[in-house]
Amino acid sequence: MALYFYQALSKEGKRVTGYLDASSQEAVKSQLTTQGVFPVTIKPATQESRQSWWQRLFSRGVTVKDKILFTRQLAVLLRSGVPLLQALELLAEQFEGGLRSILVAIKDDIKGGMALADALDKYPKTFDSIYVQLVKAGEASGKLDVILDRLTIYLERREELQKKIKGALRYPIIQFSVAFLVVLALMWGVVPTMTGVFKAQGQELPTITKALIGLSDFFVNYSLYVVIALLFFIIGFRYWASTTGGARALDRIKLKLPLVGYFARMGAVVQFCYTLGILLEGGVNLAQALDIVCNIITNRILVDALQEARDKIVKQGKIAQYLKQTEVFPPIAIYMIHTGEQSGELDKMLLTVARNYEEDLGDVADTLTESLGPILLLVMAALVGFIILAIILPIMQMSQSAESIAGV
Repeated sequence: MALYFYQALSKEGKRVTGYLDASSQEAVKSQLTTQGVFPVTIKPATQESRQSWWQRLFSRGVTVKDKILFTRQLAVLLRSGVPLLQALELLAEQFEGGLRSILVAIKDDIKGGMALADALDKYPKTFDSIYVQLVKAGEASGKLDVILDRLTIYLERREELQKKIKGALRYPIIQFSVAFLVVLALMWGVVPTMTGVFKAQGQELPTITKALIGLSDFFVNYSLYVVIALLFFIIGFRYWASTTGGARALDRIKLKLPLVGYFARMGAVVQFCYTLGILLEGGVNLAQALDIVCNIITNRILVDALQEARDKIVKQGKIAQYLKQTEVFPPIAIYMIHTGEQSGELDKMLLTVARNYEEDLGDVADTLTESLGPILLLVMAALVGFIILAIILPIMQMSQSAESIAGV
């Protein structure tokens, strides 16, 4: 059975559209004729055909959550003895959107004699290389359900790690943005009002107040130019970052930044070890596994180092020795990987290294979030306090002057 999209005319001449599960286009035509409508167009349904242009504009692809749920449920069904084709039919009915269309197409490919891994490989945006290679290894070994369980754990851990890293870096940015907007509102609205009052009094203002008025005047008088310059900067930066040279330079800068560099390096270590470990455990050969691993690291500088190590490892088979030369992996990680090589349990040791540093990354992310919150609040309080002090000092001077005049 496949999903078809149809356009038809009713007996009253009204246009009718919809979707039908059928074995062929002729079967769809027969069903529509039986229902009393006359088909005009019948074609296999795709995710795009099922959405209006407005929906396509804001539609999201297959989420990691959907992919995890699909992988887990497929493993359960296969372990329960349900045939693969039937399992895909059941799962296609449970999902909506892009994943359902993909599963229907995969089901048809398998019905035509294609292997599951090859069918998945047709959708690289949804099922990446590691997913396809592990499924292929599972089909070859007859342990597809076990491999799918491993994949589920892998996807969950990877998603959790990415959320922690992004959350740790996002929280300070949000707080800084809020502080900036608060200060901007004060400079734009409150300070100009108070400036008019101070100038009307004609008294000498404190230095701190003069500085604040100068900043406020700059924001008010040159805000349009600042916004235009900022837009040009953002557009120029995005273009520069999209070029090969710019992207490499940006990746190099990220590695040199204190916190960002730490997360980039340790994130790469966890990705490398966990992915390589699960691939080797699944039966994928070392050369192919290293190719896949190097492709999932996002920082180009780290990829170059790992790619160079990969070529030497494939030739000589000494993983720990050449990983050490990359200067990416911590000494303890290198020692544990070397131990795994010597004991013949490299896959298990790689997974152990990944779990250890994943926990370290999580701890650092949590500590960072907890510590940066109070620090940024203090910074915000200092900025707001500076503005308030600059406003209050002239008011106090005016009050003292008024008291002096009254006393005289």
